[in-house]
Amino acid sequence: MSYNPAVLRLPVITQQRTLGTGSHSLQVSALGFGVMGMSYNRGPHPDRKAMIALLRQAAEHGVTLFDTAQVYGPLVNEALAGEALYPYRNKVSVTTKFGHCIVDGKYLAGKLDSRPGTIRRTAEESLQRLRVEAIDLFYQHRLDPDVPIEDVAGAVKDLIQQGKVKGFGLCEVGAEAIRRAHAEQPVTAVQSEYHLMWREPEADVFPALEELGIGFVPYSPLNRGFLGGAINEYTRFDSGNDNRSILPRFTPQAIRANLALVEVLNEFGRTRGATSAQVALAWLMGQKPWMVPIPGTTKLAHLEENLRAADLTLTPEELRELDSAVARIRIVGDRYPAALQRQISR
Repeated sequence: MSYNPAVLRLPVITQQRTLGTGSHSLQVSALGFGVMGMSYNRGPHPDRKAMIALLRQAAEHGVTLFDTAQVYGPLVNEALAGEALYPYRNKVSVTTKFGHCIVDGKYLAGKLDSRPGTIRRTAEESLQRLRVEAIDLFYQHRLDPDVPIEDVAGAVKDLIQQGKVKGFGLCEVGAEAIRRAHAEQPVTAVQSEYHLMWREPEADVFPALEELGIGFVPYSPLNRGFLGGAINEYTRFDSGNDNRSILPRFTPQAIRANLALVEVLNEFGRTRGATSAQVALAWLMGQKPWMVPIPGTTKLAHLEENLRAADLTLTPEELRELDSAVARIRIVGDRYPAALQRQISR
């Protein structure tokens, strides 16, 4: 499958944002792209050629931040991103992650490994799959309780000095871990789930990021597609490759209750010519100038929808109006089951 940008007339993102500060900053498009769902945790794998074409469409239309990870697949998502974005390797930034335990190409569920030797080996392997000379931003995917964060930061610092990595990132960590890591090696960005249904990072993470000059990359900005409005209580998720099947927030009962929030977004967007997904993304981009959401998709129509969200700017009054309406809704269901939540550092 091939697409002609001149025929599609997709919008082009021109707004730029900066993650991090000084020599450790990374300038990217105001909206990024999460590659994960093209091969991991989102149901049956789409056609590989179609996904390569879609990623290239995103790059052609101004997206310069693409996010993947070693564990997605595992390994195959990095390879997909590497092949798709190779023609744009000097124009886009590809970020990836380390820290999960992968042996002989298989993910050992629940096991973490951020030992410096493993970090170095993972970087070398990721460089090959991504087909780049340096990883633009190398995140620790989850805090490893058996390895001091200073040792992790030191290992990435060595990779930066060697020219194999450009920036250091952390995922799902609290303020204390951020400060300790940043003291050893300046952190460019922190990545965490954050959207209108999950706002916990606002409490202690955001103040630390603002103080230290660190960027923020919210993943699952549409709550795994829920805020786009296409999911209802009758939706079934492929238990073989869709983690929504085990998430408390995606039970039929929780979905039925939480659709009230989607209706708020629809009502808000109706008078502004925007979809619920576009309102949710615009709300995120209106929170902080150093925040870059990374919605993912496998569909051209949703790529266009996401790109157009960058043109929807909400005023402070509109943001307050939306916050007030959402605050009246009680969100049902935890975001993770207990075993996964224990991997989150707060």
